[in-house]
Amino acid sequence: MARCRWCRIVLPVRTGRGRPRAFCSQPCRQWDWVSRQRARELALSDGELVMARRELDDLHDELFVLACAVADTKRDIADGISPKEALESLRWLLDAADPLAARRILQPAQAPLGSQRP
Repeated sequence: MARCRWCRIVLPVRTGRGRPRAFCSQPCRQWDWVSRQRARELALSDGELVMARRELDDLHDELFVLACAVADTKRDIADGISPKEALESLRWLLDAADPLAARRILQPAQAPLGSQRP
């Protein structure tokens, strides 16, 4: 399954000749180019990125809630719970996972310094 290199949305299966698609849209292609140019300016390697502290903190919080939900659900299953309790555990697990599943890479609010918006 191929995904857009910028927003990670699943790309439609391509049949026929030609290169496989790497982006879902021209704006995603442009933002990927802008991010690579900015990374080059900051001398970042392919494995490095710049992220706002608040965004990182929010991500850590959401991962912590999900880890707690997984641990609670495992414990509940090990304790031999009723079908009603299993449904409650599943709901708790899904509620904890929803914020992470809903995360998408958003378009920057403004272009990085030294570049133009696409």
